[in-house]
Amino acid sequence: MIFANHAHVFPKEIRPEGSVDSLMRFLDECGIDKAVAFAPFSDRFHEGGFEGSSNEWLAKEIKGNDRLVGFGTIDFEQNLRDEVDRIASLGLKGIKMHPPYQEFVIDGPEAFQVYERAQELGLFISFHSGMHWHRLRDNRVLLFDEVAWNFPDLKFSMEHIGGYHFFKEALAVMCNNSRNGGNVYAGWTSITNRKGKGDQWALTDEELEIVIGQTGEDNSIFGLDFPYAKPEHIKYDIERFRSLDISEECKEKILGKTLESVLK
Repeated sequence: MIFANHAHVFPKEIRPEGSVDSLMRFLDECGIDKAVAFAPFSDRFHEGGFEGSSNEWLAKEIKGNDRLVGFGTIDFEQNLRDEVDRIASLGLKGIKMHPPYQEFVIDGPEAFQVYERAQELGLFISFHSGMHWHRLRDNRVLLFDEVAWNFPDLKFSMEHIGGYHFFKEALAVMCNNSRNGGNVYAGWTSITNRKGKGDQWALTDEELEIVIGQTGEDNSIFGLDFPYAKPEHIKYDIERFRSLDISEECKEKILGKTLESVLK
């Protein structure tokens, strides 16, 4: 079974190629059994002409779909603890957070409110990690060490594993927190070279094998970055990961078993 993280979904009126129906066709084409679907960020949702909560929209949109697991997003203009409580009450299993896009400081007091309540409720957080056209001092990847240090029972992934620019910082965060149960996960998302020397997210096979060698077989999770990645990209990624010099059991964990375990 392949169970993938990191699919952004939208109302079809906002982004037709990012709708839930489009995601289901995408999964079928790629031979993927299940996926985690992220609610739209609130600004995109409201700019698209929709009112209310994007988290409520997602929960309704995927209700009864046993192939999709929902993650909410945080509206930083609202009461933050209430936002987390509402995500859990809707039956969503985690939160997608994007520090540079949402313009919050990774180790800032507002974000810490979210982490604290997510830890209490057992919600998983998928973070964007790496450069994204916002001031780096607010979202430098090494700051995720503060999250892991202050919230040792909070499980979270660093999607893209920091990208080309911050890969070693992401690896350092994982290794530095491996003794407290390994609550930090590498998100193997958009890390295949698709633009030659201009690719800002590409990691080499050697770097991926180093992730496994230094952090173990239980802390890496495959992600899609739907709808930004195309089916041909994802099929290539799956075959690439299966060709790495790691154990067959590890490959199965990366492609779904670890995510299944984390989300229970």
